[in-house]
Parts: sequence; C-alpha cells; structure tokens
Amino acid sequence: MKILSAPSLHDFEPSADRFFDELSLGLSRNPKSIPSKFFYDKTGCELFDQICCLDEYYPTRTEMLILRDNVAEICTLFGPECRLIELGSGSSAKTRVLLDHLYEPGAYVPIDIARDHLLQSTARLARIYPELRITPVCADFTGALTLPEPVYAMQKTVAFFPGSTIGNLQPTEAEKFLSRIASLCGVGGGLLIGVDLKKDRLTLERAYNDARGITASFNLNLLTRINRSFNAEIRSDQFQHYAFYNKEFGRIEMHLVSLVDQTAQLNGTPFFFGQGEHIVTEYSYKYTPQEFAKLAERSGWTVKRFWTDPARLFSVQYLTVR
Repeated sequence: MKILSAPSLHDFEPSADRFFDELSLGLSRNPKSIPSKFFYDKTGCELFDQICCLDEYYPTRTEMLILRDNVAEICTLFGPECRLIELGSGSSAKTRVLLDHLYEPGAYVPIDIARDHLLQSTARLARIYPELRITPVCADFTGALTLPEPVYAMQKTVAFFPGSTIGNLQPTEAEKFLSRIASLCGVGGGLLIGVDLKKDRLTLERAYNDARGITASFNLNLLTRINRSFNAEIRSDQFQHYAFYNKEFGRIEMHLVSLVDQTAQLNGTPFFFGQGEHIVTEYSYKYTPQEFAKLAERSGWTVKRFWTDPARLFSVQYLTVR
C-alpha cells in the first residue's frame, strides 16, 4: 500500500482587511447585511455541525440518505481518475460516502474558508484514506478560485457542492457562481449539488428556529466574531435571532434584530442600529426542480440526474458542462 505524505495546504484565507471592507459595506446598506460566509469561525463551524444533527434541520440527514441510496450510480457517473473538488468542505462527512465508493480517484481537493476546521478535517481524512491524494485549499469559494496544478492522472474534474449552500446566493449571484464552476471544471466536467426544494412553511421555518436555540446561537456568534476582530463592543444580548420564510422570493431569511438603539465602533468607524432594525445575515433560496434546471441551463450546465427522498424535501442533482 502506498501511503501519501500529509496534505499540504494551499492558503488563500481572506484577510482581516477584506473582512472589514465587506462588513463595512454591508452595514452601510439599507437594509444592513453581513455576508453569511463570515459565520464560519471556529465557534461557528462547531455550532453548524450541531445544527446538522438537529431533528428540525432536515437538509443534512435527507441529503445523506439520498447520497447513500444512490452512491453506486453517482460514482459510476464520476468515473475513474476523477479529481473531486468540494466547495465548502466543512467536516467532509458527506464526502466520505463518495470516497468509500469512488474507483481509483485522482485526488480530493477540499475548499473551505475556515482554515483551522479545514486542517482538522483534512488530517482526519488523511488517516482514514492514506492512499488518497488530498490537496486542501483555504479560500472563499464564492470568488475567483485558483486550484493546485495536478501532478497526477486525471480524467475529469467534478465539483461537489452539498448542503443546499447554493441557496445562500441570490439567483443572479448563483448564476454567476455556477458559470465560474463550469469554467473551473471544464469540458467533460461535472457538478454534484444539493438543492433544497420548496415545501410547506412550517417545515422550513422549524429548520431555522430549533427548540434548543442552536441556530440562534450560530446567528448571534457573528457579533461575537466581529467584537473579537474589531473590538466593536456590540452587546449580543441586545440583538435577537429572527428567521422566516419569504414566500414571494421563495427563500428563508435569517436576521439579527436590534432590541435597542445602539452604536458600535468598528476600527473607529461608528455604525448605528435603531431599535427594531434588522441586519440580514443569510438568505436560503428554495427551488422547484424546474426552477433549478433553468438556472443551471443559464449557467452553462445540463441536469443529467435528479435524486430525491420519498417526501421530496431535498434533492441531489448531477450536472454536466454544456
């Protein structure tokens, strides 16, 4: 058995200056907003892992069920010597379902914005799959991506984008993002993507308002991260988590609501929050199969396979570059 050396990190982690610039821009808008990618500091990653295990949060377990039930067909579509790129790899739990069944994979390239979490999950995978070439990349996958030059046999590149994260992008942003991934994968490339489906309001809203309050802690942790980064002295106990389904736009909206009039200083720049004012922290768009197929087509993809669960809560789809 050939055991490969420890994975070498390709580090493009966003700088503190970029965090400040994007945060300042978002808090200067009306309504105010904070990009959802900044949820994922160490605490945010840990809280999200807890969210994925909640009874109310159906996407993770449903997607995992779909993957397990259809993994043989999925891996046949990938073929041998596939370079598997995962966008927002997190703990890579779902990826292990694929890695256990892929035939002679060329490499696994996990991409995540949370450096420490990426290093931990990559080290764990390297122990489980000592023969697998793993090349982690710390980067914001919503921007331009630079992948390590392959030094191994490779038949095709397939991107894996689980967890319905595509829903965090507004449709115009999602179209541009999917177009960039099509260019990244190239001719003959593929995309295995998790897409949350439209369903009843109660099921959707329960998933983002769990009884234990873990999603609320996840949302409020954004303020803790901002305080730590910029000495902002924002009182997180003076904000409230609020999540609801906006049927007009087909999306869950997650907000932080200021309970009082208050001002925060970010590197000397004041930001005022009025009582009852909302900060948008996340959108999560839901799609019908037809809506997503049209989005994919506009982005240079064709939906080749569509899998769902018996209750049609969630979908996993395999796309190919047109």
